[in-house]
Amino acid sequence: MKLEGTSYQIQGVDLLNVANEFGSPVYVYDADKIVKQYKQLSAAFKGVDLKLKYACKALTNISILKLLKKQGCGLDTVSIQEVMLGLEAGYEPHEILYTPNCVSFDEIQRAVKIGVQINIDNISILEQFGDAYGSTIPVCIRLNPHIMAGGHSHISVGHIDSKFGISIHQVPHLVRVVKTYDIRVNGLHMHTGSDILDAEVFLTGADLLFNVASEFKDLEFMDFGSGFKVGYRPGDVTTDIKSLGEKITKRFKEFCSEYGRKLELWFEPGKYLVSESGYFLVQANVIKQTTSTVFVGVDSGQNHLLRPKLYDAYHTITNLSNAAGTKRIYSVVGYICETDTLAYDRQLNEVREGDILAIHNAGAYAISMSSNYNSRYRPAEVLIYKGKAHLIRKRETFEDLTRNQVVIDI
Repeated sequence: MKLEGTSYQIQGVDLLNVANEFGSPVYVYDADKIVKQYKQLSAAFKGVDLKLKYACKALTNISILKLLKKQGCGLDTVSIQEVMLGLEAGYEPHEILYTPNCVSFDEIQRAVKIGVQINIDNISILEQFGDAYGSTIPVCIRLNPHIMAGGHSHISVGHIDSKFGISIHQVPHLVRVVKTYDIRVNGLHMHTGSDILDAEVFLTGADLLFNVASEFKDLEFMDFGSGFKVGYRPGDVTTDIKSLGEKITKRFKEFCSEYGRKLELWFEPGKYLVSESGYFLVQANVIKQTTSTVFVGVDSGQNHLLRPKLYDAYHTITNLSNAAGTKRIYSVVGYICETDTLAYDRQLNEVREGDILAIHNAGAYAISMSSNYNSRYRPAEVLIYKGKAHLIRKRETFEDLTRNQVVIDI
């Protein structure tokens, strides 16, 4: 988003015009930013066979999936429904990684029939998998390296109390299960969490995987997950992708030499690819002054953007309607019957009722975590692609709220 005179624009498209055309609230995504992030990450790992799998739980809109597929990106899914969305977007089954957690074995069998790459993180499920398929279907194994990473306990998933992955300390048991059922392990996987700054976190986990790799002779790839940190506020420290790429590439090439053949190096970026591309446009409904605070009440809330409430996440906010206004202090709150504060004590250009505010970093875990709480409609989504605003999801209507309800005679 750039300020041109008094107009905030994406690819030359005035965001106020987008709000006027499609209404508010509305999610807006910059396709150029997504492509730029993909290319930047791809270029950071030179000299290895790199495969990027977009963690689509961040944003599952089919148009976004198609945009990333066009760049050559694969797909990381965590549910059979995400697998189906990937197929709908044109992905071939072999381009899709399926990494479920705590799902039924029936769902895993559905994924096997589709032909996607299976990733298992539970010894009990692995035993069922081996009993059903033996060596006929290859499987990746997700390990928990017991590394605390990320800036919040809710986004750190590789620590000892995490529900994700098979403990690195259970490897002897894991090996016995694999041998007993003649399971063909073609990949090893780890994911420590989000907002990782230091390459050493990846390297520490990688070394653990490299040590385990000697137990499995048929590996085709190693998957290091993701967790690259993006900026949420001015001056934020972010992951140095170039430095990280150089360090991991060097160590991975050394491992491949030790292992005896070249393997593919996989990552699963989600937030890194789409977070900064997204802006959530909301309208100021009311300005309410109390004895200690000036509230801006907007036409949205935690039903559309849960991250501030769930993670205490910071999102930069810009007043699109008053680019030259005097700076004042506000707390931005929603219209949900909860304390759904989106931002505390935030310095914004003076906000007037009717102004349009842009909430930054709304590309990841925004609409994908939204709900119909308070019977509110989910917003529309717009993609700015090749200098034009394209509607990629219609705003919900009352019919969407009642479509699946079955009314009985009472």
